[in-house]
Amino acid sequence: MPTTIPRSLTEATTLANDPTDPTRTPRPDTDGPETEVYRYAVQHGVIDSFDAAATALGLPVAEMFTTITRLVELRLLRTDSAVGDRLVPVDPETAAALLVSPIERAMYEQRELADRLRDRIDTVTRPPTGAAAPVGAIDGLVGVNEIRGLFKLAGESCRAEVLIQRPSHPDEDLLDELLDPCYAALDLGVGVRVVCPHRSRAGFGSRAKAKRLIEDGAQIRTLSYLPQAAVVFDRSLAVMLSLPGPGEQPTARRIRDREVVRYLVDLFNQLWEGAAPFTTAEPGYADVTDSLHQSIARLMAEGLTDDVVARRLGMSVRTCRRHIAALLRNLDSVSRFQAGVHAADRFTISDQPTA
Repeated sequence: MPTTIPRSLTEATTLANDPTDPTRTPRPDTDGPETEVYRYAVQHGVIDSFDAAATALGLPVAEMFTTITRLVELRLLRTDSAVGDRLVPVDPETAAALLVSPIERAMYEQRELADRLRDRIDTVTRPPTGAAAPVGAIDGLVGVNEIRGLFKLAGESCRAEVLIQRPSHPDEDLLDELLDPCYAALDLGVGVRVVCPHRSRAGFGSRAKAKRLIEDGAQIRTLSYLPQAAVVFDRSLAVMLSLPGPGEQPTARRIRDREVVRYLVDLFNQLWEGAAPFTTAEPGYADVTDSLHQSIARLMAEGLTDDVVARRLGMSVRTCRRHIAALLRNLDSVSRFQAGVHAADRFTISDQPTA
């Protein structure tokens, strides 16, 4: 389709805003001299002549017309209300609001419609008490984008509480990338509770992130070990993550079955009751030494090596051995076996927190 060259600035503006023109939607990947032309408009305060602007910038008139049209599409240029046949620059934030707001509003309306349709389907297919869950109550997602998209949508529509179970993982950056959209609920005033490993207290980066979340309103507690990453939104939707090995994609299970979600909420609350509140005042494991040593003693009593104990607790082998040495001293033991026996006497079932 040949390019139409407008004969005036007014015609360029009209073409750029023509709702019947299928090419009027801005193309963010288009390369061209838009930056130079917009800078020229800002410096001069106005573009009142295609020829003058094109000459000053060393551009062919046809390319100048095309560039002007694109800038009008992006709302970075507009017709001067006082004088119709000239263009003035628009503040970038204002342009972004004019262009993006209708799209965001349409997306929000579509999400609202999707939620209403889902609720209607759920009402129709909801089984009677004691019956099996409807087909599709559990489905799968694959890949970072799909999982983050689900978390973003669920976080933005959440109204009561988000529960996050965040274990250790060799690829901490990937885990953070997946879970970050869940914290958007804090901006809506929704409560967020997070259970994570004790090791989150030791790393500078993890402590800084936890501090920011706490300042934003999140509650965080830590445990020695968490086996599974999971998130529950409003006690009605749960997502369980399966984190990948090298070269694999993460996967997730979206769960809407009420009984399964209720079970996961109860499990989270039990973990929460037995976890230690995260404080930013004291770095390291100082606040959770007893809990950590209890977990180490139990793993040692199973005959596990230092490497396996460290991996289970998500800490370095060096840090783990330092705690094992402290535990041997505290239990007045000279061997791992003797420490296991002493630990069995000292760390009894009655020492465990109750839910």
